[in-house]
Amino acid sequence: MSARGKDFDAALDVASSRARAWLDGLDERIVRATVSADDVRAALGTELPDGPSDPADVVRLLADAAEPGLVATPSGRFFGFVIGGTLPAALAADWLVSAWDQNAALRAASPAGTAVDDIAAAWLLDVLGLPAQAGVGFVTGATMANFAGLAAARDAVLARAGWDVGARGLSGAPRVRVLAGAERHDSVDVALRYLGLGTPEFVAVDDQGRMRVDALAAALSSDADGPAVVCLQAGNVHSGGFDPFTEAVPIAHDAGAWVHVDGAFGLWAGASPHARGLVAGADAADSWATDAHKTLNVPYDSGIVVVRDPVAMRAALSYHGDYLITDATYLEPYERVPETSRRARSVPVWAALRSLGRSGLAALVDRLCRHAAAFASGARAIPGAEVLNDVVFTQVCLAFGDDDRTREVGRRLMADGTVWMTGSRWRGREVLRISVSNWSTDDTDVARGLDALARAVSHTAR
Repeated sequence: MSARGKDFDAALDVASSRARAWLDGLDERIVRATVSADDVRAALGTELPDGPSDPADVVRLLADAAEPGLVATPSGRFFGFVIGGTLPAALAADWLVSAWDQNAALRAASPAGTAVDDIAAAWLLDVLGLPAQAGVGFVTGATMANFAGLAAARDAVLARAGWDVGARGLSGAPRVRVLAGAERHDSVDVALRYLGLGTPEFVAVDDQGRMRVDALAAALSSDADGPAVVCLQAGNVHSGGFDPFTEAVPIAHDAGAWVHVDGAFGLWAGASPHARGLVAGADAADSWATDAHKTLNVPYDSGIVVVRDPVAMRAALSYHGDYLITDATYLEPYERVPETSRRARSVPVWAALRSLGRSGLAALVDRLCRHAAAFASGARAIPGAEVLNDVVFTQVCLAFGDDDRTREVGRRLMADGTVWMTGSRWRGREVLRISVSNWSTDDTDVARGLDALARAVSHTAR
């Protein structure tokens, strides 16, 4: 072994040992952290040392100080935010990504990274039922996936109106109308703000947060001549509901609008024959955003943007420098995303898809849906519990009488630590939201979650 290789041995051995111990303990540890950020800060020490430290000691200190402050989000009992765990093959592949240390921006700089990009992209388009010739970019998360897709949308609709935003900027440009459901995810608003498009016009939704087709048609007909973008949603963060793509996409296209679909966790319904009907018609849109860390269960950073027209993707996101070694025959990886310095994010996605296969991915999606339905069924048997949404995918929203009691149930659940379920506010009511996103959640985890919920409710009985 080279001297350079030996330099890594001790630190990697400590990291591997502590990572395995963390994973081995997830089934039994409480989900919430046991110390505060201030406690972790004190344990790490806030003064930068004057001299070097042994790498293995640094890793050991980090693990000792951080572990009590970690939330067991990879646990099968974390149902708080829409956060998946990490499949074994994806985790191991991600370790290799860090060790290989490739900048996967250019084919010349990393042929391996580009090859995996190409394969993973093709597989994603296949399993999600999206156009085979679309451009695919691997970004940091769903927010940047929305940003990249909406950047392509902005530039394309302005180009149709005779305005080159790349050359002239937005000052003096025709106003771009952006229409989104009243219950769109806030990451859409953030992306639009970054792009200089402002707050979207809100289209009325039904009782499950799904965009109303009649309201969309009326909104578009009120100002049909200018450039427009319509943002649809695959998976409402509270109800799990899906916008009616089959009706909404043609209405938007007839008005000349670009259609973008925010499918951070719900776009994966397309991978299951049982759930595929939820995204029927979404394949006719112009761009899509999703996050592989959610339903696919790969490590962070795993956002994915898909744009039907790769030329529009390149026009909005690429740039050129004399020092960049590019091949004009291909769309380079960096021309599909907002950044040039990028890790090989497609590798864990490839590993997850390769390890699951088509049937395994479908089974994963179906299992998450089944567990959500089991939570809803079990909650209905708890006195005072009310299921507020139609459980069509992986989300369950509960209430327990008035807002004060619902908040108290959530507080007691968090103090108990068996599970993590997040409080929120939906349709004017405090709710307890259950998001089933982890591949490792099993029937036992659901049963433990329902038992913890019943205990919390019983302690707040009135």
